[in-house]
Amino acid sequence: MEEHFLHFNVGDIALKMAVAVGIGMLIGLERNWSHKEAGIRTFSIVSLIGMLSAQINESIVVAGLIGILLLVLLSNIRSFLAERNTEITTSAAMIACYICGVLIGLGHIFTPVAATIIITMLLAWKTELSRFAGGLETSEIRSAIIMGLIGFVIYPLLPNRYIDPWQLFNPCDAWISIIAIAGIGFLNYIFLKVFSSKGLYLGAVFGGLINSTATIAEMTTRVKEAGTPSRITMLSSIINISMFTRNMVLAAIFVPLSLTATLLPLLAMSCMAALWIWRDYHASKKFEETEVVIKLTSPISGKKIVSFGLLFILIQVGGTLITRALGGSGMIVTGFFGGLVSSASTTAAAATMAMHGQISASIAGSTAIISSMSSAMIDFPIVWKNIKDKKLVKSFTLKLTSVLIIGVTAVTLDHVFNISEYLIKMLH
Repeated sequence: MEEHFLHFNVGDIALKMAVAVGIGMLIGLERNWSHKEAGIRTFSIVSLIGMLSAQINESIVVAGLIGILLLVLLSNIRSFLAERNTEITTSAAMIACYICGVLIGLGHIFTPVAATIIITMLLAWKTELSRFAGGLETSEIRSAIIMGLIGFVIYPLLPNRYIDPWQLFNPCDAWISIIAIAGIGFLNYIFLKVFSSKGLYLGAVFGGLINSTATIAEMTTRVKEAGTPSRITMLSSIINISMFTRNMVLAAIFVPLSLTATLLPLLAMSCMAALWIWRDYHASKKFEETEVVIKLTSPISGKKIVSFGLLFILIQVGGTLITRALGGSGMIVTGFFGGLVSSASTTAAAATMAMHGQISASIAGSTAIISSMSSAMIDFPIVWKNIKDKKLVKSFTLKLTSVLIIGVTAVTLDHVFNISEYLIKMLH
């Protein structure tokens, strides 16, 4: 027997045992709730076996895995002979639980814990995922394939340098932005597909993260058809909060320091919008939900990728030239007009320029804010055109205007007092 086996560190082993039992209990609890034979005790022991096996040697780990496979096999044979359905999903979860236990025994914490959370989510979301898979369309499967293609096949082949003598266009930058925008949009499209039937308001959350303009147009039509146009003000606020959040995340992905410029203004606008949501909620005395599916097209297709790319290139090249001529204010102007078309592409372009030192992180943040506000302004003509109740339109206009005024005030104060620049210097 190996000597180190006799002298384990007590504190280290106690921590590993606690984590191993914890992840087993998490998966086991879900299996208990789903009325499966293998539950909290079985999964906890399986995970603990994996952890203890890793403390001895590789041979014991392999022997333990063989034992778990035999246990799974015997359990399924028993179910088959009893004319019950075989527990394929539970069996897979048990094997994964053992492997997570082994990883814990080897000293890993994040990987097995994260894997356990994902496994538990997949098990718990059986109904939603089954509905999602059953409702998949050919275009959506094609979108997933395109997402993998642009992320793992095309991107590694692109040159990570400027290919023109004026230092205006870097193919790698444009493609990373396409991946970021399309990836965020596609992930939220999946959530929208799975959860939008839970209610109109939840659909507004995920829809705003994908395409705020398309979502507000869809929502306006929905409430008009349902005869409840009064809900459009609350829905507009929810959509804009989601859009603000998405743009802030996009800016932070490329230039984390841009958060110093985006956080306070976007938070201020979100708080103002949330205040109107709270007021509308209490005014109506109830938070009505409607079983409805919000239909938005997938953000990934050949046409949309080309439009993302061309818009990004146009904004980046145009913004660079205008910035060289007019300074930082030129990029702010570009951000306003770019936001009317796509605040996501505009935010990504500004953040990429900041990443290469063409503009400051604070200017990139301000551009994200301006593009977000100009994107929110699109709500005005959409609602004005479709909602005929003058009193309601007036109320909507007042509320959205107040949100925009808060944003303008925050950006103005930032530029007058150089708040974001000061914070950036402190963080450096």
